[in-house]
Amino acid sequence: MDDFDLLQEATQEAEAAEDSRALYEVKMKFLGRTGKVTALLKGMKEIAQESRPAFGKKVNALREALEEKFASLEEKIKQRELEKKLAGENIDVTMPGRHTKQGALHPVTRVKDRLIDLFSGMGFEVFEGPEIESEYYNFTALNTPADHPARDMQDTFYLTEEFLLRTQTSAGQIRVMEQKKPPIKILSPGRVFRSDDDATHSPMFHQMEGLVVDKHITLCDLQGMLDEFAKKMFSETSKTRLRPSYFPFTEPSVEVDVSCAACGGKGCSLCKGTGWIEVLGAGMVNRRVLENCGVDPDEYSGFAFGMGIERIAMLKYGINNIKLLTENDTRFLEQFKD
Repeated sequence: MDDFDLLQEATQEAEAAEDSRALYEVKMKFLGRTGKVTALLKGMKEIAQESRPAFGKKVNALREALEEKFASLEEKIKQRELEKKLAGENIDVTMPGRHTKQGALHPVTRVKDRLIDLFSGMGFEVFEGPEIESEYYNFTALNTPADHPARDMQDTFYLTEEFLLRTQTSAGQIRVMEQKKPPIKILSPGRVFRSDDDATHSPMFHQMEGLVVDKHITLCDLQGMLDEFAKKMFSETSKTRLRPSYFPFTEPSVEVDVSCAACGGKGCSLCKGTGWIEVLGAGMVNRRVLENCGVDPDEYSGFAFGMGIERIAMLKYGINNIKLLTENDTRFLEQFKD
């Protein structure tokens, strides 16, 4: 095949290419490392010495002609492809736009952020401890007896004999007291895990613990702070009351009730006719807990409190089943838009 036939063949195949990819394959067929034109140059060694200059000149001329042809066709195909792409991307500006739904913060996130903002305004610092805790930090350092039911496998998710998924964020308070000298004023939010599941309990939920340790801290300081919390979280008319209770890590211990915001304390179905709703547990930090952390209980005292964020959200928004907070039903979540 002479150079004219090769030029004609390459031109026909190149002009038949429908897109850039097809044209590139034709180009490689003739001008690539193993292409037909390249093969001609490699075959020069079989030509007589005196004929090689003329042959080489003809092959180079053929290569230049093909390169010009491919360059011209590449430009045309690119332009054609661009026009096709633009045609497919045309926008009819007269058509109505697509409606995009606006999202909103989850009620648990809203309550968590509100609590952090509220207590930060009272001077609390935020500390987030690990979700996988040792039995020492989760139980022993918090003065929980070895035979306490909370340590049982039916109540706690154990990973090994020593490590578990924390059942309370109080473990973070121990870590802070070990590393920092009083005065201490921290808030510890986070996920906790317990083997419990019904309409008002979940195996995984969010808790927020607070700790204050300083000189001359009393139960009156705790109630004053809780009164402020209730007014800012629920209603300016909200009141709190303390009832005696028991927790291993506080002494004395109290259950904290808030006056029902739905009925103003008169009694309704939400508060079961009592006018009060239990919201959290609290108390004065047990002397043994302070000693376990190297804090002198004769010089310092403190109070601690802990609340379930889901419970606060359920009370604040009138949610009657904790499962609604984890099912991600958009019909439910859309109700919490600002």
